[in-house]
Amino acid sequence: MVRRTRAEMEETRASLLATARKVFSERGYADTSMDDLTAQAGLTRGALYHHFGDKKGLLLAVVEQIDAEMDGRLQTISERADDLWEGFRSRCRAYLEMALEPEIQRIVLRDARAVLGGASPDSQRHCVASMQGIIQELIHQGIVADASPRALALLIYGSLAEAAFWIADGDEGTARLIEGVAALELLLRGLLVTRSSRQ
Repeated sequence: MVRRTRAEMEETRASLLATARKVFSERGYADTSMDDLTAQAGLTRGALYHHFGDKKGLLLAVVEQIDAEMDGRLQTISERADDLWEGFRSRCRAYLEMALEPEIQRIVLRDARAVLGGASPDSQRHCVASMQGIIQELIHQGIVADASPRALALLIYGSLAEAAFWIADGDEGTARLIEGVAALELLLRGLLVTRSSRQ
């Protein structure tokens, strides 16, 4: 039996992931067979089973990879903003805008929801925790009204996630994004400390 090196195993896994992203994005999960995937990657079904268990496991790995990239992009937006509040607003808006990107729309917001039931619990916890940290600091700075940072993070994350699914569903994505961003701005303004409460 030929033993494969760690580098070869990682290369095989990366090849399957890259191929799956391309094919799932172009055809969708339901219209992609395991034979299509392995043929395009130049690998066997055994390699797919070994690394991901099955096609569903491969989809989960692809979604986790895209989720990590999305998180990195949102983090960069926060870091480049002039202030914490503007960074938070821009980050929330960017999340909704990503719902129109073909790969994210098809794989993360349509296929993952249909096949996996949505984002993984780990991904959800990470997003909520990240948002909670920002909100906590905004409250500390006296920008956001005093409330439970966790409760606010859960409410805002849930709103953004549902709005992103809504934007990605159907042919009216651009119009829905405009409506969603307008509603988001209204929602976020409601978090701010009012002048009367500062006195």
